[in-house]
Amino acid sequence: MDQKVPMRKSNRRVTDRERIDQFLKKQRIGYLGLSDQTSPYVVPLNFYWSGEKLYFHGADSGRKAAILEQSPLACFTVAEELATLTSPIPAHTTTAYFSVMLFGRVRAVEPLDEQREAMQQLLDKFVPGFFQKPLAAQHLARYRSSLGSRTVIYCLEPEEIAAKEYPIDPARAFPTAD
Repeated sequence: MDQKVPMRKSNRRVTDRERIDQFLKKQRIGYLGLSDQTSPYVVPLNFYWSGEKLYFHGADSGRKAAILEQSPLACFTVAEELATLTSPIPAHTTTAYFSVMLFGRVRAVEPLDEQREAMQQLLDKFVPGFFQKPLAAQHLARYRSSLGSRTVIYCLEPEEIAAKEYPIDPARAFPTAD
């Protein structure tokens, strides 16, 4: 988890890999950051974290696919807001949070067994127990969307992981309407 650029507010750094893994396994949406050399592109995605690799899926065409063909470099960010923390000083009102950023290269998953396993894990995470039978590998190979595109399973293997936390201070937590 070495930092290429020093982390600002490094006192908030989280290095406990088990906490990071549990957080990534629990969260449902993350933001994939890419650049096509003319502008940044950030897209929210469902994902599955294996403990070593992050998997997501998408169409074989479109902006995300085109950018990834040009450059596989990516950043994937996942964050959870824990509470708003108040202060008598307006500038000290802040947010308690936990966040993880993964930096690395994205590749399209080629082996059909790895594609099927990743998609099965996504289904198990997002609709547990909905499907009675495991996903057939042939389904991935043959499926086409209503626009005619096939599904691509992508994998981000992080070269760097940066996690930060600003813990909840119950005495400062602003009550929510929930």
